[in-house]
Amino acid sequence: MEKSFDKVRPKKSLGQHFLHDQNTARKIVESLKVKEGANPVLEIGPGMGVLTQYLVTNDKLNLKLIEIDRDSVKYLHKHYPAMGENIVEGDFLAIELKKVFDSTFAIIGNFPYNISSQIFFKVLEHRDQVDQVVCMLQKEVADRIAEKPGSKTYGILSVLLQAYYTVQYLFKVPPGAFTPPPKVMSAVIRLERNQTVKLGCDEQLFVKVVKQGFNNRRKTLRNALKPLILPAEISSLKLLDKRAEQLSVEEFVHLTQLIESSRGTANTGV
Repeated sequence: MEKSFDKVRPKKSLGQHFLHDQNTARKIVESLKVKEGANPVLEIGPGMGVLTQYLVTNDKLNLKLIEIDRDSVKYLHKHYPAMGENIVEGDFLAIELKKVFDSTFAIIGNFPYNISSQIFFKVLEHRDQVDQVVCMLQKEVADRIAEKPGSKTYGILSVLLQAYYTVQYLFKVPPGAFTPPPKVMSAVIRLERNQTVKLGCDEQLFVKVVKQGFNNRRKTLRNALKPLILPAEISSLKLLDKRAEQLSVEEFVHLTQLIESSRGTANTGV
C-alpha cells in the first residue's frame, strides 16, 4: 500500500516544528522585500509549504526550495507539481549555492533551531551572493543577531553579520503557532546586504579578533586577546580596557587594522 503524504510528521532529529499559524506565515512572506525585475528566492526547509503557498502566488519571484527531509520533498512534489526541478532535495549547509542560482538571491525560511547559526555562517561566506534573508528562528538567536553593542546578548554573530548586513527585528512568534510547540519563543528578522564590499582590514584576522574576544567575553580585550600574541604597543591601547561586548563593528575593524599594521601585514580580503 502506498504511503500517504497528506501530512508529514515533524522529526525531532531534524529540529522540525511546523508553523501552522497562517497569519504568521503571511506576515513572514510579506516581510520579503520584492524589487522590480528578477527576484530569485531560495526557501530553506519548506516542510509542508506553509510559506511556499504564499510565495508561489507571487509571479515576481523565481522560487526554489531546498529540503533535507525526504517525506517533505515528496509532499511538496505532490502539492506543488509545477515547481518540478525547483524543489531540491538536499542539505543547505552542504549544497553549492552557485549551482542553485548564478546571481544574487534572497533566502526565506523557518530555520531549524539546531542549525540556525550554521546557516548564518554559510550566508556570511556567500555574502556577495545572498542579498537578503527573511527568517524565523529561536528568539534568543534573533535577539543576538539584532543586538547593539553594550548588551550581554551582543556576540560573535551580531558583529560578523552587522558588518555586512542591516538587521531588522520584525516580530515575535509564540510557541502555540507551531506543531509541535517548541519550548521557547521564536522571532522573525530581516537582513539586507549593506554597501560594505571590503572592511578595510584583513577580514580573516577580523574574524579571529572577534571570535577570540567573545570567547572570553568576561575578560577585558587585553586579556581575552592574549592568545593572538599582540605587540606591546597594541596591548597598551586604552581600547583594550573594554570587553568585546562594548565594541561596535567599526571599533573591531579599527582594532584589526591596528594589529595588522603593527605586524606589517598587507591588507587582504577573505
